[in-house]
Amino acid sequence: MADIPDEPEAFEPFTVLERTPIYDSPWCTLRRDRVLVPSGAERQHHVISIGDAVVVVPECEDGSIVFIGQYRYPHGRTHWELPAGRLLPDETPDAGARRELREETGWEAREWLQLPGFFPLNGISDHWAHVRVARGCYPVGPQQLDDTERIRVRRFTRAEAEALLDSGRLTDGFSALALLLWFRRQPRQGG
Repeated sequence: MADIPDEPEAFEPFTVLERTPIYDSPWCTLRRDRVLVPSGAERQHHVISIGDAVVVVPECEDGSIVFIGQYRYPHGRTHWELPAGRLLPDETPDAGARRELREETGWEAREWLQLPGFFPLNGISDHWAHVRVARGCYPVGPQQLDDTERIRVRRFTRAEAEALLDSGRLTDGFSALALLLWFRRQPRQGG
């Protein structure tokens, strides 16, 4: 295994001259920052703040993955993705992962692992996604959906999950990256 390269040398942060709130809701905030860049010029950055989230890779004993087919209002489509959601105030990523898996699928897990997280909207937001793997998943009861969630549950074999990734049909970034991170750590049996 290769050594992990160092992070790039850090640049000096821009000087913030003013922060102006534009929009605030329980889901997200938008602000306009006026900053001084190294050239001496003033520029504007619009920043969307969204609370931290967690995405769960639910793996069953046989290696299959539990997906959800979820309707998403912004684009009006239903597509396959992994259970995910924002953390509640003061909720740990581990607790949030357990809650999201149970609510969205009706399943629980025997073992939990942590994978590296990521910034899903790096250029415009401080939003952070934690990644957890739920191993040994099993059904325990009905889903616990809120009135805005429309979700179907389905298991896919690893080969089917890889086919969704490779074909570009797994269009949810949280799900695609979490699965890729997990699959790189779990080589296929026999090859």
